[in-house]
Amino acid sequence: MLQTIESIRRHRASLLALLLVLGSSAAQAHGVTGSDQAFLEQNVGRQLVLFTYLGAKHMVTGYDHLLFLFGVVFFLYRLREVAGYVTLFAIGHSTTLLAGVLGGVHFNAYLVDAIIGLSVVYKALDNLGAYRRWFGVQPDTRAAVLIFGFFHGFGLATKLQDFQLSPDGLVPNMLAFNVGVELGQLLALSAILIVMGFWRRSAAFGRQAFAANTALMSAGFVLIGYQLTGYVVAS
Repeated sequence: MLQTIESIRRHRASLLALLLVLGSSAAQAHGVTGSDQAFLEQNVGRQLVLFTYLGAKHMVTGYDHLLFLFGVVFFLYRLREVAGYVTLFAIGHSTTLLAGVLGGVHFNAYLVDAIIGLSVVYKALDNLGAYRRWFGVQPDTRAAVLIFGFFHGFGLATKLQDFQLSPDGLVPNMLAFNVGVELGQLLALSAILIVMGFWRRSAAFGRQAFAANTALMSAGFVLIGYQLTGYVVAS
């Protein structure tokens, strides 16, 4: 226990920096900047390459997604397991992204983003073994990743639904955007796994894992609080 407390103290500066970054830029969590919005709204006709690029940019800069994926792969060592979980997340994310934009399925953006923050908290607690200690059972992680993947897809869909998207070429453009999202996910996840590979080989990984997941959980709570505050203010 003393080692755990000391580990948190050693990393408190980095934890505080992470929380400040999240709190100051949570509005851009989905990586749809003003310039991207302008392009999306001004576009007419098929722009497959550019929409693919914007989809990839969304995933690479969407730290809410990256935090969740970081938690998912934190204790996964086999490439086959990583691929399985990432595929489930991609299925969930793609389904609701396309259903939201093309099918008109809509939910409150603040509440969806709050649930995305909850997904980060959930996975951090899962990595800390909290559910087994508290309830004596281990939830199905695969089911959780798929379900939260649905909400992550709706998170972006709610942003795109607020834009004035041209119906001309919308379907192929959104399909290209979704392809870009998955390509961006692969790029971001590859970088995460490379860093994790070096980190896991260090002697300090076992001691630092608790602090890292505590930081992950704290970041999730910041996201939840930010979005719920926005919901109350906007109501």
